[in-house]
Amino acid sequence: MRESLHPAKPEFLHIERLPKAWLEQPSKTRVERAIAAAVAAVARNLDHFGDTFPEPSSQGGIYPAMGNTEWTNGFWTGQLWLAYELSGGDKFREAAERHVASFFDRQRDRISTNHHDLGFLYSLSCVAGYKLTGSRVAKDAALGAAQLLMERFHTGAGIIQAWGDLNDPAQRGRMIIDCNLNLPLLYWAADVTGDLRYRAAADRHIEQAARHIVRADGSTYHTYFFDADTGRPRGGNTHQGVADSSCWSRGQAWGIAGFPLVARHKDDPRLIELGQVLANYFLNRLPSDGICYWDLIFTDGPEERDSSAAAIAACGLLELASQMPLLDPQRSIYEHAATGMILTLAASYFAKDAAPGAGLLVHAVYHKPNRIGVDESCVWGDYFYLEALARLTRIWKPYW
Repeated sequence: MRESLHPAKPEFLHIERLPKAWLEQPSKTRVERAIAAAVAAVARNLDHFGDTFPEPSSQGGIYPAMGNTEWTNGFWTGQLWLAYELSGGDKFREAAERHVASFFDRQRDRISTNHHDLGFLYSLSCVAGYKLTGSRVAKDAALGAAQLLMERFHTGAGIIQAWGDLNDPAQRGRMIIDCNLNLPLLYWAADVTGDLRYRAAADRHIEQAARHIVRADGSTYHTYFFDADTGRPRGGNTHQGVADSSCWSRGQAWGIAGFPLVARHKDDPRLIELGQVLANYFLNRLPSDGICYWDLIFTDGPEERDSSAAAIAACGLLELASQMPLLDPQRSIYEHAATGMILTLAASYFAKDAAPGAGLLVHAVYHKPNRIGVDESCVWGDYFYLEALARLTRIWKPYW
């Protein structure tokens, strides 16, 4: 009998909690209009930012410009690649290729690379560039980033440390749910080079995430600590959620997206089962319009929504559904929920008639406890909104 990765079982999915419109067949025209508006917004922002990058979250609705030093820069380059795929516009490709050169320099010179988010940075910029254009510079940059990510792997704990100096007692042995989406960079590097060390590290990390960062009820910790040398579990807590016992919405969305994305590379159906556990927990805790609050402890009231978490979750639901049997009734529900979520974002959370430098999605939250990017735009929300639209209209090959 196959050992379960985690004892959690999916909650019953309360279909009546989902907006009724989500369960109807969506209009193709609505999706096409949403894509046209999103690509136009990316073009507007490309003219505004040139070869700079938007900061992680907006200020008063406008992203300040910055250089290539943040963990989020790949989400902007990823938008350029998606806009190129969706429109065929050469200006998007040319700008993304200039970004690739910047990312090559960044990993070579180790500029702000002391964290696990190298997957977010390099999958969406350089792996994407290599897959779409065959660029040798993009390939070499992504392989360099994969090697930097391997330096953060603790063999004793079987995890990639999230943040900070590997010997810092406050950070040593910390994993976070976000890292699920950094692992595809390692699987890609293993496939390209034939070096199975990359794959082994990613396999161990995802198994530790499945066993420890997912709670018995299907919710997730944001962050979890291990003894880095012995691998002894030390316990989980939050960094951006309401409390250690609550469920930070974006973290749950990272899990919904991350476990099935890893399953693309690991071919382990238990990861799909676990994705369903997290998806049902998330969908059962949505407010009336289906766009989550910043923590899933809230289902109504005056707290801020997080449109970025909704966009991530929608991509995760589509990825999850794509790996489920065609006749599985849950597959259809996940597809309809994802489509409905994206069309709700397009209708009510998309920044219409926005100024240059404005985000695509409004009403997102970066870090509520620290009061950073609260009820603003977040660059990853813009990226995943565009990725979800791409997934809805074609057999899209992920950059992950």
